Amino acid sequence: MEEREKDFKWFGEGFDGFPKRLPDDCVEYAIHIINSPPADSTVRVRLRQVQQAANVLTKGLLKEFIWQRQNFNLALVQEDGFSLLRGRTNYGDSIEDEWLIVFILRELSRKFSDAWIRIIDTDGEFLLIEAANVLPPWLNPEVAEFRLWLNEGKLLVIPLQEPSEKLAEKKASARTIDLPEALRFIQENRPKLMHSTLIEAEAFYRLQKYPKQIEDSLHYSLVTIPRKLAFILHEKAALISPAVEAFYLRDPIALRPLQTQDPAKLVFPPNDLVTVSVKFTKVGYAQIKSQQFPVPLVWKGQFSTEMDAKTQSRTDLGMKVTCGFEMLLSDPQNIDNTSVREINLLVEDLEADEGCMPSDADISNWRGREDDESWLDIDFENFESELAGKADKSQSHTSQGFGDKNTQENLRKMVRRFEDFLNDDKAGAEGAEFLDDMDNDNDETGDSNDLSNSTDEENDSESEDKDVSFDEDQFTSMMREMMGMPADTATGIEHDSTSKIDGDDMHGTDLNIHSLDDEEGLDIRQAMHAMEAELEDAGALHQYSKRSSDNGRRPTQNTEAEEHGSGTVAVHGSDTDDDVEIDYNLAKNLLESFKTQNGAPGPGGNLMGLMGMRLPRDEDHDG
Repeated sequence: MEEREKDFKWFGEGFDGFPKRLPDDCVEYAIHIINSPPADSTVRVRLRQVQQAANVLTKGLLKEFIWQRQNFNLALVQEDGFSLLRGRTNYGDSIEDEWLIVFILRELSRKFSDAWIRIIDTDGEFLLIEAANVLPPWLNPEVAEFRLWLNEGKLLVIPLQEPSEKLAEKKASARTIDLPEALRFIQENRPKLMHSTLIEAEAFYRLQKYPKQIEDSLHYSLVTIPRKLAFILHEKAALISPAVEAFYLRDPIALRPLQTQDPAKLVFPPNDLVTVSVKFTKVGYAQIKSQQFPVPLVWKGQFSTEMDAKTQSRTDLGMKVTCGFEMLLSDPQNIDNTSVREINLLVEDLEADEGCMPSDADISNWRGREDDESWLDIDFENFESELAGKADKSQSHTSQGFGDKNTQENLRKMVRRFEDFLNDDKAGAEGAEFLDDMDNDNDETGDSNDLSNSTDEENDSESEDKDVSFDEDQFTSMMREMMGMPADTATGIEHDSTSKIDGDDMHGTDLNIHSLDDEEGLDIRQAMHAMEAELEDAGALHQYSKRSSDNGRRPTQNTEAEEHGSGTVAVHGSDTDDDVEIDYNLAKNLLESFKTQNGAPGPGGNLMGLMGMRLPRDEDHDG
């Protein structure tokens, strides 16, 4: 910590930004062996076994896989007197590579019960971020470091526990722990570790699609490229990723080698072209396919107006791939790059022995796979029906679009979180109780004077609350109707003649406002009706479109109140079809609210952010 403070410069000392633990788009992982007795020689032998098992596991899982930027790796190191396995992977734009590493480490932990694994990325404890909605209040970013561990396929949390004498001395600092303290706690207090199935389910939610996702993250396409390059990609398919990245991140300097009119100056001149199947990552294929790239002079002779659309598309894609390799090899910064060295060695082998060059007969025996690329297309015309999980049955089952299972599950999860938000008994009229109450244990050390002062303030506020009374249940019911959700009911609520809500007519609903004169109450009611009329004109109150067409009005819910001394109100819910319509209207209203923000902050985005939903920036599309 002291070394980090020494390296940090303030604004008057040449401030160069706040220090980061990891570079962007990086995930770091460490494996510790915790056994008894903890002899270092025994630990190192065990770590070697874990390292070998990791190599076997990855070879079995990743036979055909291509990493977007860097691969999974483990190295035996010694830090602060501890021997451990450590690795770091830069996954670039492919977030799936990060989750593949989590999957590999979870499988590895199931094979070694004494292996304890930590995984962090640029954001820190990202597994806890995934499970933010189900974390206990005390487990916040300030105290989460070194508390989350993966062992035997389970996520275990070191609880907030310190000896009482230390807790009294330094309340705030005692809540944080360092690595030696975490390892010591696991060694001595393993039964006290916290295991929550809710946290684990949320944190590992994205792992449900593995190991099938490993194959699904790849895309095969036929491209027309020089024969020399076809040989290199056949020998080492993973070399496509650095070439695609070089093309995708190109700058004017990188384009200079392609401005020549002499093909002899290029490593891969556009002659002797062949059509072969090339394996991409889906992220890489989308990057290179979507780029608008003017045809270099040396490539213009390979295009003609007589070419059919399929041939032209394959030639255009092959041109981009070949130019990516040229940019990669010509950049002086890549001299020490491992991929560049491998390409140069393969090129030297071809130049030394032209017999290595594949013939047409050899290429015909290669795998000629070409995958459907409809996953790149989004049909916005069917967007609303897809949101409700009602994919067009006339479409082919291979078509994914918004009707794929992952998208449906994410939308349902969004709706479910919003319903849980409204159903939260702890959320009152002043707002939901989020993580602001995490430091409540610090307040417990307050003296009796603070308690008496707070009691006086409560007495003072009670007289103010009597002036204006707000009916939370009526407000919640109105919010549910506006968002397209059924009016919820509560038990133990006393209703009088002025606080009942007619389910058939929302226009007659008023807030229960006491101690106001008639003129002020009338003004408030008129303002409410004007606001409601404006919302109806904007379509915000539109709901139950399916059933409203049957009787020309909004459907009602049959309610029965049986008084048995408890004031319980029973509500008979609708059938399954109504539930689908409710979810559809809620999702539609939330997404329309987000769309109106035009990428700027707003209530819709803030509300979904509090529920743990992060949507991409919206883009306008015609039609």
